[in-house]
Amino acid sequence: MLHEFVSSNREELVRRCRSKGSARDSPVFAPAGLDHGVPLVLEQLVWALRCEEEGASSGRTPAAVEISRTAALHGSELVAQGYTVGQVVHDYGDIGQAIAELATELDAPVTVAEFDTLNRFLDGAIADALAPYAVDRDQTRDEQRRLLDTAVRAFAALKVGDIGLEGAAGQLLEQSLRKLRALIDRSPPP
Repeated sequence: MLHEFVSSNREELVRRCRSKGSARDSPVFAPAGLDHGVPLVLEQLVWALRCEEEGASSGRTPAAVEISRTAALHGSELVAQGYTVGQVVHDYGDIGQAIAELATELDAPVTVAEFDTLNRFLDGAIADALAPYAVDRDQTRDEQRRLLDTAVRAFAALKVGDIGLEGAAGQLLEQSLRKLRALIDRSPPP
């Protein structure tokens, strides 16, 4: 059973994921992400595989709902820590590769159905973990547009009127441009 294999080889799988993550030139994972995220994902994978084995594979099982919730929470934590989408995808991909490689090396009796469950689990976890990135990206884009619109309006008022740069419109323009610069500086590269 794959869940027993993952449980009994957990430390080796974490070690392999850490090695894969640190071997990447860019982006590089902080050890905290690996030390917290990988064990969490492996624990949830074992739970999902057990549920699948027990026949709870139809629909959204409590395990699937909890995994989805936890993956989204983990994704939010990674966003807050400044991780990129690529880092999250690689993290989950490394887990799948580590399991497949170790199972092959040890000639573990893993069925095709179990590998299918593994892939479904990882695909769903990636999608759920990346959802916070989309929300964060949309909020950042909205804030950038709002600040840019304010700056354009303040500039238009300065152009048309007899207002000096030291007035309210000038201050509004300067403030909007400073906030826009700070927002762009905080944004991850495309």
